[in-house]
Amino acid sequence: MSRLVVDQVRKSFGTGAPVLDGIGLDVPDGTATAVVGSSGCGKTTLLRVIAGFENPDTGTVSIGGETITREGFSVPSHRRRIGYVAQDGALFPHLTVGQNIAYGLGGGLGARRKHRQQVAELLEMVSLDPAYADRRPHQLSGGQQQRVALARAMARKPALMLLDEPFSALDTGLRAATRQAVAETLRAAGMTSILVTHDQEEALSFADQVAVMCSGRFTQVGTPEQVYAAPADLFTAGFLGDTVLLDATIGSAGSAQTVLGRLPVQADAPTGAGAVMLRPEQLLAHAATDGRATVRALEFRGADVMLTLDLDGRPEPIQVRRVSVGAPAVGDRVDLEVLGAAVAFTSEQCAAAGRLAGNGAVTLPDAVSAVVNGPRQQGM
Repeated sequence: MSRLVVDQVRKSFGTGAPVLDGIGLDVPDGTATAVVGSSGCGKTTLLRVIAGFENPDTGTVSIGGETITREGFSVPSHRRRIGYVAQDGALFPHLTVGQNIAYGLGGGLGARRKHRQQVAELLEMVSLDPAYADRRPHQLSGGQQQRVALARAMARKPALMLLDEPFSALDTGLRAATRQAVAETLRAAGMTSILVTHDQEEALSFADQVAVMCSGRFTQVGTPEQVYAAPADLFTAGFLGDTVLLDATIGSAGSAQTVLGRLPVQADAPTGAGAVMLRPEQLLAHAATDGRATVRALEFRGADVMLTLDLDGRPEPIQVRRVSVGAPAVGDRVDLEVLGAAVAFTSEQCAAAGRLAGNGAVTLPDAVSAVVNGPRQQGM
């Protein structure tokens, strides 16, 4: 069993604000969790505490029911059965691929010949031909180097795999392919893993569970579908993707009155004055001479387009995503159809997000800031 439990972990450096402020995280055995947040929010520090490179001020960390960190006690990092893959892979340039992986098997340089079969198996596990064992790291692509780094980390059969932004240096196409290969490898091995990333799409596509971090705390932990479709607050809503925020009067019957008419909201929505959040893909724009909006701008993205619309009765534009086939042109009138329910936030929740930004704790996305701090630009 390799369930990871982080309980009330706090870590500070010097006299400043804590980098980790009472963090708690439960990663079930054999699952993948992505920790996502902006630079400096504490993501890498959390990994370093779990790995044993840093000791927390307070709190506990356990793997498979065994405590590896508590106040006054810490299992040395080399005895924690944790694999760690860094952003650059950190392969030894003077060793071959096979020697790099065999290093993870232990036994010293003289013992590596007997590990040749294990090296071949590990290379196949990360979708690389065993013939790569005789190459040097500089002869591999960035994605191949990261797979070798994963194979080396897996060689020691760790209970937990930690991935610290391992795909960030790769180009877009290679990044997606490498991410998928790594995710499939870890899943096939039944290995518990944590991916740290600042890339929202990467977090949502990689993991069974997503934990959104802001200023040393998690704003929400849940499945990718939960945190994206039903964000707990305005920061989480804006950080995980494009948003359309509309002023609203939220009623008690599971609906809210907006400039788009009456919209359904989540079952436990608050009531009163506030705002509702929609994802751009929830709004379908249809060409209509008597439509309620005019296309101000169009951004072509290949398979889809992002439309900037001037909505009747609203001073600020909104953005809508739709397929590019048959898309309306700039100046066309369109009508809007809303798919699914909106997520409602009270005025107090909007103000709380504004205070957080005002204290310098976070930078609100433009879409959120427009509702919280006054009109500037709706959508992202």
